[in-house]
Amino acid sequence: MKLLLTSGGVTNPSIHAALVQLLGKPPAECHALVVPTAQWGHPMCGPASVRGLVAAEPRWQHFSGLGWASLGVLELTALPSIGAERWIPWVRDADVLLVDGGDATYLCHWMRESGLADLLPSLRDTVWVGVSAGSMVMTPRIGASFVAWPNAADDRTLGVVGFSIFPHLDAFPGNSQAAAERWAADLGAPAYAIDEQTAITVVNGAVEVVSEGRWTKFGSEPVPVPR
Repeated sequence: MKLLLTSGGVTNPSIHAALVQLLGKPPAECHALVVPTAQWGHPMCGPASVRGLVAAEPRWQHFSGLGWASLGVLELTALPSIGAERWIPWVRDADVLLVDGGDATYLCHWMRESGLADLLPSLRDTVWVGVSAGSMVMTPRIGASFVAWPNAADDRTLGVVGFSIFPHLDAFPGNSQAAAERWAADLGAPAYAIDEQTAITVVNGAVEVVSEGRWTKFGSEPVPVPR
């Protein structure tokens, strides 16, 4: 799977160019599935924000509103009750999965419960575009301060990549550089802090930062490649 891990979506020409390179064609020729599931696990999200995401309202112009050839909804909480024979073809037919933010531990839970996590290694040509928690879910840990779902056992997530992500750098008072440094020190593992103008691509084990903004890498050792 090809990963485009963002904080705020496809917010500038550099990230857009990276997306087109991963897709191999422009968004207007691609079929997308949007995954709103992480929103249900976060107290700041709900029906109105999910509606905005699915309807590609202006707030989501850099994500679901990129002019996709088609845009469907993949709600992970529904998948266990309908059977893999129905939903797996939907995922395989999609060029890109647009995975929105919310709570990464809730998203991780439903990726495992639905079976999507097990399917990921076989999706060689599919592009995963994450926003916030939709990016963080691919990392080994998110840090306790980012866990909002009360049923989360801890801060562990899928570990598809070998680094953690601190999103929304400087976008909120609690997401300052100093807060990112404390977060990284607590993790004690390779990590990136990224702002809304920054993304990380991961393709065949190669990790690249694409940015027109501000970012910081924590940890001097090489970042492990995806499994």
